[in-house]
Amino acid sequence: MIKNILSFSKSRWYWLGLLVLSINFEAIALFYQYGLEYAPCVLCIHVRILVLGIFTISILGILFFQNNNILFLAHITMTGLMAGLFERSYQLFGTERGFIDGGCSMESGLPNWFALDKWMPLIFKVWEPCGYTPELLFGVTMAEALIVLSFFLLMISSIFIISLIAARVAK
Repeated sequence: MIKNILSFSKSRWYWLGLLVLSINFEAIALFYQYGLEYAPCVLCIHVRILVLGIFTISILGILFFQNNNILFLAHITMTGLMAGLFERSYQLFGTERGFIDGGCSMESGLPNWFALDKWMPLIFKVWEPCGYTPELLFGVTMAEALIVLSFFLLMISSIFIISLIAARVAK
């Protein structure tokens, strides 16, 4: 079982899947923003930034899938990104449902050396305060879908890290 998990975690298919998923996440977000005119809040922008990180690490995973050291660092980074994605999704879900209050502002909170909201405002500019997210399909809101998907991705990433560490310890 661990060999199968390790094999998949080191394959280009895993990294390509994450790349396609991150492109789809961003495309859906931009479609809702510009096509359906749902303005993004600060938490939505944070999610976009984390998805950009997933996109970037996925490319590295595709390029360096045969280098075990780089791949291990990519998996650790990906697990951190997935944990951040889950936390931001939880904040978004909690804000939408009303059990978290005061977590939003009109400022992105990004430092000057990483001012994506100024460099690429069409994608990363905060347009409105948090409150609700649009409905996707079958009454499921974007926050509900994000929290489920981010939890699932975090679990997969965590299993891969545990498997990689177990394989290193066993050597």
